[in-house]
Order: sequence, then C-alpha cells, then structure tokens
Amino acid sequence: MEVVVDCVSFKCNNKVIIDNVSFCVGSGITCVIGECGSGKSTLLSLVSGVLRPSSGKCIINGINSLNRGIRRDVGVVFQFPEEQFFSKDVYDEVKYALDNFKLDKNLVYDIFDRMNLDKSLLKRKLSSLSSGEARMIAIASILVYNPKVVFFDEPTVGLDMENKKKLIDLIISLKREGKIIFIVSHDIDLLYKISDNVIGLSNGKLVINSKKEDAFNDLKLLIDNNIPIPKIVLFETLVKYKKNIKLMHTYSINDLIKEVYRNV
Repeated sequence: MEVVVDCVSFKCNNKVIIDNVSFCVGSGITCVIGECGSGKSTLLSLVSGVLRPSSGKCIINGINSLNRGIRRDVGVVFQFPEEQFFSKDVYDEVKYALDNFKLDKNLVYDIFDRMNLDKSLLKRKLSSLSSGEARMIAIASILVYNPKVVFFDEPTVGLDMENKKKLIDLIISLKREGKIIFIVSHDIDLLYKISDNVIGLSNGKLVINSKKEDAFNDLKLLIDNNIPIPKIVLFETLVKYKKNIKLMHTYSINDLIKEVYRNV
C-alpha cells in the first residue's frame, strides 16, 4: 500500500496554490508542515481526491484518487467537522457511511468502543455538540468503515487533554495496523512526537520530503521556510551550543528528562 503524488499542481483564480509537488509514502504517519497559507490543507484535499489537480495525479494503491472506486479505502477528517456532516443526529451521521458501503450498522457501536466514546452521544443532535464532541464524532464517522488511508486536517483543535490523548493513542494504533495516515496540524510538538515522515511546503512548493529525524535536524531549512521548530529540538540545540552537551534525540518530554538526568 502506498500513496504516490506525481508532479501535482493546483491553481485557483489563476493563483498557484500547489506547485509541481511529487513524493511517495507507504504505511506510517506522514505529517504535512509549513507556515499558514503554504498549501497544506489543499495538498491533503488533492491527495485524497476531494480536489482535482490542475496537472499531475495522485495515486492510492495503484488507483487514481479521483476514481470513485477508491472511496472505500479513503477517509478524510476535515478541519471543520460541520463541513463533513450529512445528518442531523449523531447516530445517523456515524451510520451514514455504513449504509453507503452496505456494511453492518452495528459497527457504529464498535467504533464508539474503540474510541472510548460515551454511547449516550448517539442520542444527541449534532447541533447540540461542543466543538470537541463534534470533532470526535467526525472522526468516528470516518473510522467506522475502516479506511486504509486516513487524512486528518487539524484533528486536535478543540479537544480537551483527555480526548486529545484518546485521539493520539488511536492514531498510533491505526499506524500499527499498517494504515497510511496523513496529518496537517499546527501542533508541531505533536507531529514531532508521532510522525514517521515529513512533507514540508513553502508557498506551495515541496521543500521537505524525508524521514522525521532528517527533517527536524535541519534547523536552517525550517527557519528559512518559517516552519516552527519543536520545543524538544530547540532545547537539545541550546544544550549542545551553550553547555557543549550532545543529548541523544528524544521524541517525548519524559524521554528528554531521562536523557538530561543521564548527562548530569
């Protein structure tokens, strides 16, 4: 299973939003980073088949992402949950894709169990949900049909710490199942912690296409393209140049603390 983006460009109102981007990724978590307006969300829409490229093509498992036959394999969680809702009630919304793909409607309860969501939400109107609840329902309505490739656009916005942890654990479990996951997020520290691959954009152009370790080691490249630097990377850099201590790379605060104590 792989996703191939082949010389993809996209124009809107004669403005180039995505400029001749090419890359290939397999299973794992790929984060798409770049400053605001760099084309991140547009790229996700192109790769997932929501938008049609002005030129080039996006291929998912050998099939053009615009092909309706690929729909069952692809799930897209939009930045604003209300943009993807079709129903008025939570239960009907989560069940919608199951009806469309002729799958067992009891999968609604299975996905609620997997996401550790309160089943009382199923009796609610979508209009009555908080922003965090709406986001979790939007995610459930996609994961319920078990797509092979999942696109998340700012998935943690509006979530409290408990639901954010639930979502992170869920994304990691999807990775372990061999799914391909794309994430756009302004939470650079989260992306640094959970991603495997990095796609970086600047003014619609591809400036980073590498493994996480390489992408976040090139601080000059990040700075030159106005891409935020993870706090852990900044701390490791300061310790190296101010204290002449080279810490082993870590991806969580707990591991960083252990590494600091190891060098004290």
